[in-house]
Amino acid sequence: MRKSWFFATFFGFGLGASHVAGAAYPVYPSPQVPLYQQQYQQQMQRQVGTVQLPTPNGTVLVANSSVATPATRVTGALPQVGSAATAAGRKYYLPSDYDRLADSGLYVGLSVAYAASVMGSISADYTGEKDAYVVPGAFGAADFATDTVMPLQVSVGSTLNNDIRVDFSYTRYSGLSYPDSVYTAEYTGAATVLASVEGGAITANTTMLNVYYNIDTYTGYLAGGSLRPYIGVGVGLSLNTIADYVVYDDTYYTIIEDLNSTIGRAGLLTGISDIYAYHNGGTNEQLAFMAEAGITTDLGGGIKLDFFARYANLGNVKTSGSIVLSQIEWLSDGAGGEVQADYDSVFHYTNWYESGRLSLIDVGMRLRLQF
Repeated sequence: MRKSWFFATFFGFGLGASHVAGAAYPVYPSPQVPLYQQQYQQQMQRQVGTVQLPTPNGTVLVANSSVATPATRVTGALPQVGSAATAAGRKYYLPSDYDRLADSGLYVGLSVAYAASVMGSISADYTGEKDAYVVPGAFGAADFATDTVMPLQVSVGSTLNNDIRVDFSYTRYSGLSYPDSVYTAEYTGAATVLASVEGGAITANTTMLNVYYNIDTYTGYLAGGSLRPYIGVGVGLSLNTIADYVVYDDTYYTIIEDLNSTIGRAGLLTGISDIYAYHNGGTNEQLAFMAEAGITTDLGGGIKLDFFARYANLGNVKTSGSIVLSQIEWLSDGAGGEVQADYDSVFHYTNWYESGRLSLIDVGMRLRLQF
């Protein structure tokens, strides 16, 4: 009997202890949806197609319209808070790292162009000098002769920001020359004679500092966003060289009109003919400038392609001022006639320059590799 009571008491004590021990563990409530999420779900069910964003404090941000306003790309600096620019509609600013047409970092460029127009002419600075008629040259301005002129340019530069880039360029112009023929003047000044020319190739080596500005801020991207317009200016020095050339004039120039007046006076100079004028070329350094307009597109891999039209003024092309002249002289024979002199008639003129300004309009394309 006592044993039965003992076991009953021990069993009851064990059940009570286990109940108390169980009550010591925390009791977790069943999962409940937070209030702000309930509000968000309810409004999502009521409004279809409206952009809604829940916030941690329980409020819900809802867009004014179910259709988002088209974004407008804006370049340049961010507008200040409260500025008029923020009232122009929803805008975004795309970093240059994600803008495939944006300029960034250092770059090297290589361009080739075609001279669509060559302007300028060359003329003799010694027009009107004494005995100038015996030195054939471009007394009246003569246009430069041109073959295919294809300026080649190498440039190295960097971008200052998304709109401005600066580079240093070297451009070589060739394919120009002194004209194949020029008009020289008779000593009377009453007429002109066409003389032939050989030689006189012209080259220009130009270095410039250039600044380019992207104008898409005003125009926007073109061709569906694949072309970015820009403008540019540059200034620098041009080393202009003209090679030696010879001008040949086969005209006979009369010195004494009436040969009868030379009777008994042999040896008088009555005329000259077959004049060869050997002009020494020259190299001179000139101030040069350019203006350029173009569009840029992206080829991928950090390669940009510029299509441009450019005006370049290269300054003067000028000879060294040294002319060696040879001619045939005719002398009176003392009997009313004339004979060719039996000596070489050679003269050396100094400081008799021929010069002319040179400018070009060319169109071309430039590959730029960005780093």
